[in-house]
Amino acid sequence: MNPFEALVEAMSASALETLASFDLDVALAAGFAPDRARAFSRLQTVYFGRTSFTRKQREARSRAAGFSLDELLLIERRIARVSDAAERWGLRLELLRVDGGYRAIEQAARELAPADDAPVSDAAKFGPSRNGKKTLHWTLDEREMTDIEFAGRQGIDPSKPAAEQVAQNLAAIFFGGGGVARAVPRPILAVGLPDFVRIMAGEGDDVVLALSDGTTMTGAEFLAAQFGDILEVATFHPEAGAVNLYRTERRANQKQRDLAKMVSPVCAFPGCRHGADACELHHVTAWKHGGETNLDNLAPLCRYHNRINDDDPGQSKRGRIAMIRGAPVWISPHGYPVRNTDRGVMETLFG
Repeated sequence: MNPFEALVEAMSASALETLASFDLDVALAAGFAPDRARAFSRLQTVYFGRTSFTRKQREARSRAAGFSLDELLLIERRIARVSDAAERWGLRLELLRVDGGYRAIEQAARELAPADDAPVSDAAKFGPSRNGKKTLHWTLDEREMTDIEFAGRQGIDPSKPAAEQVAQNLAAIFFGGGGVARAVPRPILAVGLPDFVRIMAGEGDDVVLALSDGTTMTGAEFLAAQFGDILEVATFHPEAGAVNLYRTERRANQKQRDLAKMVSPVCAFPGCRHGADACELHHVTAWKHGGETNLDNLAPLCRYHNRINDDDPGQSKRGRIAMIRGAPVWISPHGYPVRNTDRGVMETLFG
C-alpha cells in the first residue's frame, strides 16, 4: 500500500479506527488546520467519548462502519443546530442508515433536519485577509438590510456583474464625506539590535544597553547615534524579543501595546484570525502569580482566548501561551508548541 492509498484507507474504510486513535495535540503540532483538527476531535468525542446515550453510541459506531470521515463530519454539521441531545442522536442514527455516499447524506439531511427557527441576533463578522481583501458578514433586520441593498444598487450598470458595483457603491456611502473613520496605519521602523549589544536593565521609560567596548547607553542614545532623532523606532533583541520595560502597573502602556502588536499582529491562539488591534494584552505569567507588565510577558489574545487560557501550567486543560525567543506560542495540554503566525517582527528581523 503506497502512502496515498494509506491516506484513503484511514479517511474512509478505516475511519472509525482513525477516530479512535485521533490526538488533537499531535494533529495541531503536525500542522493540521486548527478548525479541521478540532472538528475531528469533536467527532471522536461523539463516537468514543463519555455519554449517557451509550446504547445509541454503540449502535452509531456499528452503523458508521464504511462511512468516510468527511461523511461523518457532514452529519455532525447538519444536526449541530438541534439542541436536544436525544433528538440529535436519533437524527444521527437515521442519517447513518443512508446509502449512496456524501450527496445522498446531504439530501437526506435537508429533509430530516428541522428548520432553523432559532432567533437571529444582529452581528458583524470580519473574515481574515486574503490577497489584500477582507470579507464582512453582516446580519441586521430584514427591512434595514433591504434598504442597504437598495442603496447599493443605485446607478449600477445592468450589463455588468452586480456584486462588485454594489460593493463599490456601499464603500462610497461609507467613506464618502468623512462619514466613517478610517483605520490609519501607523508606520514604525523596527530595528534589530546587533549581537554586540546586551540588554542590562530598565531605567525609567527606557532600557540600558551594554556594548562590547565596555560602555553603556540608553536605547534612545543608541538609536540617536544610529538614526538621529527624527524617526519613531522600536528595538528588538533576537532572543529577548521586544525590549523589556520594568514593572509599573497591571495595564500595559501604549508603547508596550504597540511593541507587543508588532511581535504578534494577530491573536496568538492557533487558528484565530482576530487582529492585534482587536485583542487584549494577556499576561503570559499571570499577574496573580507575580507576572510583570513587561514586554517579555505580554501577548495579544482576543477576549475569548484570553479567558480560556490556562494560567496554571501544571493544570493545563485548554493549553496556554508561552514566550519562545521573544514571541508568543500556544502550548497544547500535552506540551506541543503551535504558532498562529509567522508574520511578526521577530520572524521578519531574525528568521
